[in-house]
Amino acid sequence: MATPTRDAVDVRTLSHWAGGKPVEGTSGRVAEVTDPATGAVTARLPLASDSEAAAVVAAAAAAFPAWRDTSLAKRTQILFRFRELLNERAGELAAIITAEHGKVLSDAAGEVARGQEVVEFACGMPHLLKGSATENASTGVDVHSVRQPLGVVGIISPFNFPAMVPMWFFPVAIAAGNTVVLKPSEKVPSAALWLAELWREAGLPDGVFNVLHGDKTAVDHLLTSPDVKSISFVGSTPIARYVYETATAHGKRVQALGGAKNHMVVLPDADLDLAADQAVNAGFGSAGERCMAVSAVVAVGDIADTLVARIAERARALRTGDGRRGTDMGPLVTAAARDRVAGYIDAGEAAGATVVVDGRTGDYDADGAGFFVGPTLLDHVGTDMSVYTDEIFGPVLSVLRVESYARAVDLINANPYGNGTALFTNDGGAARRFQNEVEVGMIGINVPVPVPMAYYSFGGWKNSLFGDTHAHGTEGVHFFTRGKVVTTRWLDPSHAGVNLGFPTNS
Repeated sequence: MATPTRDAVDVRTLSHWAGGKPVEGTSGRVAEVTDPATGAVTARLPLASDSEAAAVVAAAAAAFPAWRDTSLAKRTQILFRFRELLNERAGELAAIITAEHGKVLSDAAGEVARGQEVVEFACGMPHLLKGSATENASTGVDVHSVRQPLGVVGIISPFNFPAMVPMWFFPVAIAAGNTVVLKPSEKVPSAALWLAELWREAGLPDGVFNVLHGDKTAVDHLLTSPDVKSISFVGSTPIARYVYETATAHGKRVQALGGAKNHMVVLPDADLDLAADQAVNAGFGSAGERCMAVSAVVAVGDIADTLVARIAERARALRTGDGRRGTDMGPLVTAAARDRVAGYIDAGEAAGATVVVDGRTGDYDADGAGFFVGPTLLDHVGTDMSVYTDEIFGPVLSVLRVESYARAVDLINANPYGNGTALFTNDGGAARRFQNEVEVGMIGINVPVPVPMAYYSFGGWKNSLFGDTHAHGTEGVHFFTRGKVVTTRWLDPSHAGVNLGFPTNS
């Protein structure tokens, strides 16, 4: 498994993956993959035609019957082998993520570790798939339930977590007996192919895990193909809505996770050093390209000046540059993303926000023309400004000043998104009230990024989720399986006049 390096001269040509092997693209359409720290083109990616997408789906469909009938013991052995291989080679995958996404190596390693948690959860599938039974529900009648796999499942993943987000879904799907077609982002395709090779080495049968590269053509095929039974998606809210509406119209079950605008409320009694540390980590980690990033700090009462000063001090100390050089923050994923984020900072300043730390210019530790915006802190942000209303998806932290706890909760509940939120306080009563009152799917108390462990389920409310089922955990198991209830009656042989030597009641 070759790990791309920034010193590579040759531009690689990537392929799809179907039936356990690479499959060359034939559509004639390609996209360029770049190293965001240098701006260099590192690979060319085939964009599938509709017929190519159909061929990849067909490979998954052909593999399903045998995989469905493979014992849970055998499936689990392959999951454990995959886990061990991933532990051994996690550094390879982290390097691939940094080379194509740009996040620093420590962030990339953390991403792999969080994905691995779902693999470990899925290793318990024999227990998770246990049904139930009732004897003598009616006279001589027994009832039992089972959960069975769906078939071919489609996963459409975003650029910001090219390993972790697919791993929210495919370990559970595969362990439950489904076959998978993964459509990764065109910006970060190599991690998916690396994972496909790892699955093959772990002993996964050909066709159970497949990779389809492409744009809207490939996505639309997955959404409409009668052979694809479900869609798991993570991305922006407009696309999540489109995925949900299109796929459900074609009879599929869907979990489409959309955008976010995550608030971090700081009460006057909070430890302000802790709050400042965590605001910086949550706002600027992975260059803010996280659906769970804190983008709005809500300072309650008279603490705002002190809190802003402490966040600014920490933000200015961060070193931005090539993620392979031990920097604190890497580039944005593309030049277009860099320009879009810089445009939001321009708009915030024009609307009256105070630019306390300006990331639009600076010295970056990198070679070439990378796609950098440094940590940016805006104060006195209003709720009508685009830096507050829109999901920026960059290293921009906005501070809103409010007079009371009640106003902070009103801000959160009025927001159209409901992915994650956090409260910083030393008051247990306030924390208990907050977690009860806010209309958000994931809550942190003195924890800025409240991503749950794999045995709980990940997902937001409102415009952050389309569909009823969250990712991984027990909800993920139920999403990738269907329930079946069997009612049986077996006649007593003695009632049929057959003597099998059973004792009779006197």
